[in-house]
Amino acid sequence: MAGRNVRNTRIASRAVRAAAAAACATLVLAACGSTKDSVSSGGGGTGKVGVILPLLTSPFWQSYNDYVPKMAKSEGVDALKTVNSNSDPSQQITDINNQLNQGVKGLVVAPLDSAAIAAGLDQAERKGVPVVAVDVAPEKGKVAMVVRANNVAYGEKACEYLGKQIPSGKVVQIMGDLASVNGRDRSEAFRTCVQKNYPKLKVLEIPAKWESDTAASKLDTLLNANPDIKGIYMQAGGVYLAPTLQTLKSKGMLKKAGQAGHITIVSNDGIPQEFDAIRKGEIDATVSQPADAYAKYGMYYIKAAMQGKTFQTGPTDHDSEIVKLPSGILEDQLPAPLVTKDNVDDPKLWGNTVK
Repeated sequence: MAGRNVRNTRIASRAVRAAAAAACATLVLAACGSTKDSVSSGGGGTGKVGVILPLLTSPFWQSYNDYVPKMAKSEGVDALKTVNSNSDPSQQITDINNQLNQGVKGLVVAPLDSAAIAAGLDQAERKGVPVVAVDVAPEKGKVAMVVRANNVAYGEKACEYLGKQIPSGKVVQIMGDLASVNGRDRSEAFRTCVQKNYPKLKVLEIPAKWESDTAASKLDTLLNANPDIKGIYMQAGGVYLAPTLQTLKSKGMLKKAGQAGHITIVSNDGIPQEFDAIRKGEIDATVSQPADAYAKYGMYYIKAAMQGKTFQTGPTDHDSEIVKLPSGILEDQLPAPLVTKDNVDDPKLWGNTVK
C-alpha cells in the first residue's frame, strides 16, 4: 500500500510538471506573434519607477520632463519624481544606483554617454530591474527597449534641405556630443549625405558637446574666419538655437528668409522656440523630435517590461517600427517629421501644444 501511494504521488507530480511545462510553452508561443501582440505576461508589473534625465538646461528636456508625470498617469505607471544628471555621465551612474537602492522596480533613463551607461545597466540587471532607454541607445548592456527616433534620418533630412536651398558654398554643422550615438549618427549622416549628393558644398564642423556656451564661442571664431557661410545645421535646437541666433545677430549676419544674405538654418528638436523662429524667418526648418511620444512610450515599455512582456521587430500600432540594432537591442523608432514654414502651424506637432 505504501509503495502504491509513492507511485501515485510520483505520477501526480509528473502530471503537475507536465502541465506547468505546457503552460510555459503557451507563454513562449504567445511571445512569437505580431509586434502588437507578441507579449507574455510575467508578473503584475507594479512598483515604483525611476526616471532619470540627462539635463534640464534645454527646452526639449524641460518639455520631456513636463510630459513624464502626465504620461505616467495615463499609462498607469507609478513614477517617482524625475532625477536630473546635469550633463554628467558619472553622476548618471550614481543616480541609477541611488534609484536602485530606493527599491524601484523599473527605470526609464535617457543616457548621456552611450558607452558609460553600461555600468548602470549592469547594476540594474544584477538587481533584476528592467530598464527602458529614451533618446539614446546604449552601446551595450541590457535594456527592454530603446525609445528613439532615427537619428541618421535627422542628419540626412538636414542635408537634403540645405542641399536643395544652397547650390554651393560653405555650410556648418554644430555637432552634439560624439560620446553619444545621437551625436555620431547625426554628424556622420549629414557629412556622408553632403559628400555623396551635394559635392559643391563644403562642410565645416563645430564639436559642441550639447553645450550652448561652447557652440557660441566656436561659432563666433568660425564666422570670423569664414564670413561667407551660407548654411547651418544645428543638431539640437534646445541648446544651440539661442546662442546661434545671438552670435549671428551680434555680427550683423541674422537676415530673415527672403532677404539678401540670409543664412539657411536647419535644426533638430521641434521646440516652440524653433517654431517661432521659423515663423519669423530666422531659421528655415527643424526636425521635430517627439518629446511627448518619448515620455509616453518610455512609460508604456517600462510597464510592459515589468510585466514580463517582450516585443519583436516590425511595424507597431503607433506609426513607428521596432528594429534590432547591431548590439541586438530592440529600438522603437518613432516618427520625427521635418517642419518648415509650410507645416509649422500643424496642431498635431507637440511643439504647438506646449503651454
